[in-house]
Amino acid sequence: MDAWLLLDPSWILVYLGLGAVVGFFAGLLGIGGGGIMVPILTSLFALQGFPGEHLVHMALATSMAAIIVTSIASLRAHHQHQAVIWSVVAAIAPGIIAGTFAGAVVAALIPTLPLAIFFVVFMSYVALQMMLNVKPKPSRELPGMLGLSAAGMVIGVVSALVAIGGGSLSVPFMTWCNVKLQHAIGTSAAIGLPIALSGSLGYWISGWQIAGMPALSVGFIYVPAVLSMTVLSVMTAPLGAKLAHRLPVALLKKLFAVMLVALSGKMLHTVLIASA
Repeated sequence: MDAWLLLDPSWILVYLGLGAVVGFFAGLLGIGGGGIMVPILTSLFALQGFPGEHLVHMALATSMAAIIVTSIASLRAHHQHQAVIWSVVAAIAPGIIAGTFAGAVVAALIPTLPLAIFFVVFMSYVALQMMLNVKPKPSRELPGMLGLSAAGMVIGVVSALVAIGGGSLSVPFMTWCNVKLQHAIGTSAAIGLPIALSGSLGYWISGWQIAGMPALSVGFIYVPAVLSMTVLSVMTAPLGAKLAHRLPVALLKKLFAVMLVALSGKMLHTVLIASA
């Protein structure tokens, strides 16, 4: 309780603002918030004087935990529109859960700088996809249980390393396997929940014994940021979804892609300074 009383209220306001922005873009563009949260949290944690060697680990873990609530809301919305293929979710979930947990544990063993470089490279790939509006052509059918589990493992590992809900990988994968885009997006939204839960658990456990972590952290997860971001992201996501039908989403996606690269570059700069 004392740690909560000593927490500077201004930081809560900053995290509330970040949550509002993340929720809005998630609703507007149908994307997860990791691409925004991780770079900004890395900078905020550096300003708060958190351990430099764990800035990216904490940013990834905190982002992953914050995605839990928004993934539930997204799952429910897509389920109501009958866009979730639950048989695919059931088949891919074991690989997703194992891969995400393993990815979070492995991430704890990777130094901050290589982890930041991997994040920047992956986000640049996501940004390029958005800029070019790349959509894989359907050329095969969905694999069986074993194939889906293997795909889930890969999606889970990468999702843990970059704190995303998996949509950047699972939607193209399912589209490539002749799943209609609406169902691919809906099913990907359902997959986002086990990714967020398993990844958060992995980061919690792998950071549990790390010495010198800030007060109010559980493992690598910084609880005040998670709670603050979640509160407003849940409120602004529906607003973004409503405006998606009125705003030039194609143009906004391109602008957002540029912002992803800029934020990722800023994160790498922060990590380089902290590592110096």
